[in-house]
Amino acid sequence: MEIEWTDAAPDTGERRYVSARKFARVWEFRVRFKRRTNWEPPPEVTRDMWDTLLDALERRYRRREGVSDEDLAAVRKIIATLKPPPRV
Repeated sequence: MEIEWTDAAPDTGERRYVSARKFARVWEFRVRFKRRTNWEPPPEVTRDMWDTLLDALERRYRRREGVSDEDLAAVRKIIATLKPPPRV
């Protein structure tokens, strides 16, 4: 399963493409800044990336697009173990 979206890089604010792919029960994130360049691992997987992934999975779950209860539970468990976002 693969989910893609765009967001802003946390350090530069530049638009980037983000891809989250699940293989063998492990989620892998990749980023790229231009359309036809190679995917690279992100310097840091942020909580926002996990939250966006969970949101996308929940939306697909309602439409029954290959998302299982196990997928949702696994991502929620990972988010629960992350540190809370810093206060601004």
